[in-house]
Amino acid sequence: MGIHSPSRTDVRSRPDDFFIPMRRADGATLVSLFVVLQFIIPARLVISRLPLSLSPASVVALAIGLCWLYAQFTNTLGVAKGPNPVRTLLFLYICSVLATYGVATYGYLPPQEVNFADHSLVLALASVGIALSVCDGVRSQDRLNLVLKTIAALGAVIAVIGILQFLVDVDLTQYLKLPGLRYTADFGSITERAAMRRVASTTGHPIEFGVVCAMLLPLAVHLASNAARRSQPSLRWWLCAGLIAVGLMFSISRSAILGAAGVGVVLFLGWTTRRRLQAMPVVLAFLVLIKVTVPGLLGAFYNLFTTMGQDDSIRYRTHDYEVAATQIGKHPWLGRGLGTWYAPEHQVFDNQYLLSLVEVGILGLVAFLGIFLAGIYAALRARSMSSDPGERDLGLTLVAMLVVPIIGCATFDLAAFATATALAFLTAGAAGSLLRTVRSHPAPKDVEFATLDQT
Repeated sequence: MGIHSPSRTDVRSRPDDFFIPMRRADGATLVSLFVVLQFIIPARLVISRLPLSLSPASVVALAIGLCWLYAQFTNTLGVAKGPNPVRTLLFLYICSVLATYGVATYGYLPPQEVNFADHSLVLALASVGIALSVCDGVRSQDRLNLVLKTIAALGAVIAVIGILQFLVDVDLTQYLKLPGLRYTADFGSITERAAMRRVASTTGHPIEFGVVCAMLLPLAVHLASNAARRSQPSLRWWLCAGLIAVGLMFSISRSAILGAAGVGVVLFLGWTTRRRLQAMPVVLAFLVLIKVTVPGLLGAFYNLFTTMGQDDSIRYRTHDYEVAATQIGKHPWLGRGLGTWYAPEHQVFDNQYLLSLVEVGILGLVAFLGIFLAGIYAALRARSMSSDPGERDLGLTLVAMLVVPIIGCATFDLAAFATATALAFLTAGAAGSLLRTVRSHPAPKDVEFATLDQT
């Protein structure tokens, strides 16, 4: 007998599960690509020979936003339409930014301010575009999980980069420069505070690195606990959570600790008593480990809060209120123009709320803050509507993540830092996507009738 060679007909006659189906690229795929570029390429690198200083991630975000806009004119690309609280606030925010830009550029502006206004408008469009793409373009729990897992995994990667910077003074970001990119600043990713290294990893500043880690920590914990609940491998996500927590500590940032405290309050209120009791010894063991392995680090954090009255950074943050009040009084509703208040020409406000009032006015600030509040509402609404433990825990996790930028805006100019801003908008978009997913679930009666029909 000879060996039979399967024909084309033979292959087609085999069961469908013989083949691995190819999935088309969708919103989750594009957003995951954006996340890779945003987290891995150092924030100081932008594309050369462009009139505006745009990073590769910003260019991709603009392209993804254009894809979302194009999909709104079709019914065949699977992009969601219709009301959503996050989508509504994103629309109001971009309308306020465009109104501010129009008013600011209607009269005379110095050329430098025009350039900054143009640059800030493009970045605002990129942030809104990526958030809308998550909110409307990620249409299922599985695809949303892909985006969230990508974020958490890359968070662990940048945490490792920060850990190496802190422990052995090795800065891997200097090897991440790609052809066609240039540096926008000469300073590195490692500074000093309290006689210890203070690291930024691939982000623009140690404060930003700490705030990003504070946002990512509850996400990694959610992925680990959800995997354990489903009897899936969870060790890798616990490892991610541990690395992110260590990276947060190595930022030596008050903003990071305040953000982590906000996360802890939200999770403590939303978790069951059992999970609270399980978390307490883990947190205690982590602090003991930091105390033993990095002597003086916990003391440095303690001094940051106990010596706030004598801290130059605190005095610098509070002495500019009078200047801000004067500028706000000149343009109370729409501000003087997004991006037009810049250093060294103007005094730096290490407070995003003050800076937003000056640049985009009361309407712009309300819309900007409203994005995060709408995300919190969407996540809580999804949590209350869902009976799935994983979706309910994800809703609580997204609330905890969105609390961090709300706190961080009071301690530094968050919108001036690309990674923190991108993560905040992505999280708000994820909350909107989760609400859409939960609302798409069939009602209990529909499930019952469908079961009866099948029988």
